[in-house]
Amino acid sequence: MSRQFPAKTVIAITFNDGSVGEYTGKRMNEIYDRALAAFRLGNNLDAKGFDRNHKKIHRRNAVEVVPVTAGMAP
Repeated sequence: MSRQFPAKTVIAITFNDGSVGEYTGKRMNEIYDRALAAFRLGNNLDAKGFDRNHKKIHRRNAVEVVPVTAGMAP
């Protein structure tokens, strides 16, 4: 997913069960930010995505999938 969507953009997601949810860009950005924070916490990275424990700094944030569910608050 794109890192940031314009706040007022409407994004339609079709789920596997056939239901469709519409979310604003602002809401999707919030979901992405939470997923990124959880990824960094789970991989012992700091707020900027750097692993301060190793001498070799890994600068890539590997969030490719953001969890969304049918019935999620818009």
